[in-house]
Amino acid sequence: MKWYSEDLIKYVQAKEYIDTLIIPLEAFHLSQESNLEKDAFHREVLGIYTNEIEKELSGRVLLAPTYTYLKSSNLDNEVIRLNSWIEDVKTQPFTSIFVVTFDNAWKKVEKDLDCHLLWLPGMKPGNIKSEDAVKLIRSQVEQISELIRSYW
Repeated sequence: MKWYSEDLIKYVQAKEYIDTLIIPLEAFHLSQESNLEKDAFHREVLGIYTNEIEKELSGRVLLAPTYTYLKSSNLDNEVIRLNSWIEDVKTQPFTSIFVVTFDNAWKKVEKDLDCHLLWLPGMKPGNIKSEDAVKLIRSQVEQISELIRSYW
């Protein structure tokens, strides 16, 4: 289920079966123009990954809105902010909460998070609809889905 009104109505009716939440993490900064293309590409790819994971695990997963932060932010402050999101989420019957990101800086603070971190290695900007990119994403989605299932 996604963060759409129609899906959230279904979630409320069946939340005892939806035990996993996925939160995409995305850095944002317009001030570094040299990175805009790469950042926009990563945003698109992260959306593809999380949507495909949600499809793969349909019936057990809710895909939350993207957690957006400034790349220049103090990551310790972001951990506090993200953990406050997670504290609110834990009022629902989620037994597994995952955050998904391309930003490897989160690995340094992973132990401070009240959830599981799934770090994805970045892809170089290019055609995300190419046959090779689609195969790579599909393969990784299967592996990530299996990893999430191992927490159930």
